[in-house]
Amino acid sequence: MAAYRPGVLVGNWKEDACLEEVKLSVSKDGFVSFGDTVMLVSPAQELALAVDPEDAFLCSAVSLRAPCAVSAITAPDPVGRNTFCILSVDGGSVGEPVKFGQKFALGTTGGFSDPMLYLASDHKSFMRFAKKSYLQQVFLTDELSYLTCWRANFLDPQLRLEYEGFPVPANSIMIITHCHTNRSLAVPRNFWARSYFGREYEVVCHTYLDSHRAEEDKNYWIIATGNPRDEGGTMIHRPEPQPGGIGKNETKNIRVPD
Repeated sequence: MAAYRPGVLVGNWKEDACLEEVKLSVSKDGFVSFGDTVMLVSPAQELALAVDPEDAFLCSAVSLRAPCAVSAITAPDPVGRNTFCILSVDGGSVGEPVKFGQKFALGTTGGFSDPMLYLASDHKSFMRFAKKSYLQQVFLTDELSYLTCWRANFLDPQLRLEYEGFPVPANSIMIITHCHTNRSLAVPRNFWARSYFGREYEVVCHTYLDSHRAEEDKNYWIIATGNPRDEGGTMIHRPEPQPGGIGKNETKNIRVPD
């Protein structure tokens, strides 16, 4: 009997496709660039944005059915379902740094790259909302449009305008906002379901503000790149300090040139 593999539609092919190892891009200058393969990590509980397991097999099948759902998973290593490619939507070239306030798209990679799907969101409606929280839905679609445009915002809202136009540092905490609806990507963390791989947390577009009108940690994200010393690891799990990075219990600002 032939061994099961991701290319066949029987046995454990879904698990194999989801767990296919992917190498992240290594940032040479400490910044996120167009064309990079990255993970989006919510640092409060180290949850990675991923293709929802209920839809993951559809993304690998010959006949694709979009839209697909997304979730946040506890997965420290890059695999097929939790890695994304940073794509330009305004003419930027591969290798150019992404800047704060600049539009970009996020496309699937690994076992879900043919055809590529794009992270998207749209205004909540009577028929379209997140299943558990009833907030604005986040999903994957097979068509690039204004629904698939995102931007990175500097963490401190008081310095946000000052840093707009500066390169986005990799492996640092930031806010990722949907351009069309102006709501930020979030993991509420109190809405989850159990799957083959453990708990899967709901991902939504909703801006959580504290009493100082600053985003709460539910809206915090790290664009994680690869660790050059570990073929399967990420920079955020390096034990030594990371240039340009932000630890869990500290904040570190980019210096603005005079």
